[in-house]
Amino acid sequence: MADDTAISYLAAVPGTPVLSSTGTQIGTLEHFIDADAVLEITRSHIRCSLDDAQASQLPPPDGPPVYRVDALEDTGKSFHDVLGRLFRRPHWTRERD
Repeated sequence: MADDTAISYLAAVPGTPVLSSTGTQIGTLEHFIDADAVLEITRSHIRCSLDDAQASQLPPPDGPPVYRVDALEDTGKSFHDVLGRLFRRPHWTRERD
């Protein structure tokens, strides 16, 4: 069962389905959506103000790759992991190609 409790945009999880105004899934959340196009954010979906025809006219996503720090990268017992913790070296992981 879908959870329709409204949540903050800060709690939105990547991979959450993005729905058109008619309820058709038009994608999934990767980063952010323009605030003026968002109607509702819940745990189960994000509904935007675009109808199906408008959504089909959107250009494909582009831009530079997104990286994030992987805090669990140096959690092992190998020498590499020990040095990573010793020098507090962040490990950057590319999210998508």
